[in-house]
Order: sequence, then C-alpha cells, then structure tokens
Amino acid sequence: MPTRILVPVDGSKRSDDALEYAIETFPDAAITVLHVVEAGQGDLGTFSGMTGDVPDDEPELQHSTAVLESARERGEKLGASIETERGRGRPDRLIVKRAEEGDYDMVVIGSHGRDGVARVLLGSVAEKIARRSPVPVLIVR
Repeated sequence: MPTRILVPVDGSKRSDDALEYAIETFPDAAITVLHVVEAGQGDLGTFSGMTGDVPDDEPELQHSTAVLESARERGEKLGASIETERGRGRPDRLIVKRAEEGDYDMVVIGSHGRDGVARVLLGSVAEKIARRSPVPVLIVR
C-alpha cells in the first residue's frame, strides 16, 4: 500500500473524483494535493509550498487558492488531512518533477477522457505523466 500519494487537481469533477478515490482507497496514506498554474512557454519557473507562501493578487493564483481550499475541505469532509502545494509551469512536467523529488509512492490523477482529434492534437496530461513518472500512476476516469 502506498504511504505517500500525490494528487494533482485542477478544480474539475474528474480531479475531485481522483482525490476522493485516493482518500477512500488509501485511507492511511499521506496525501498531497498539487495545483499547477499553467505558465506560458517562456515562463517555466516554479514555486511550491503551502498556499499561504505565495501572494494571491493574480487571478490565476486566486483560482489556485480556491482549488486548493476546495480540495482541503473535501478531504476534511472525508476524514482526511491533506497537504496542499502549487506550482507554475507545464502541468505534466511539474507533476513528474514533484513525483521524482517528493518521495511519493504513487500519483493519482483524474482523466478528462479526451478522444479522437482532441486527444491527438492536445495530448493528455494524465498520459504524459503515466509515461514519464518514476512512480506508479493511477488514472481515475
């Protein structure tokens, strides 16, 4: 059983489902919720830590704060205490980097279920993470 799980969230129902699945399936695991503020191609710097460590004066950061607070509240309702982090960059790259550096046993991520042309053109963040992650990835659909 995993003892440390990273759950990327974006405020969607699929990411909420992934968080709930992680909490219910692995009740004894320490869960860290990560929200990535997507940056332009020229801005690949990152920041991380508890939400209070980053100023919330940009709309993207206000959204990030709301997503993380919602995840924290959802965890509390399900009886779990979760840690929150956020970063700025390309979601797939930053999530894999956190999985590598954070001593996680597993990544649990929601899938948006794109198919056809959208999947080919846009790719799937969950699929990119599954291909590159140094730890097992559980994709919740």
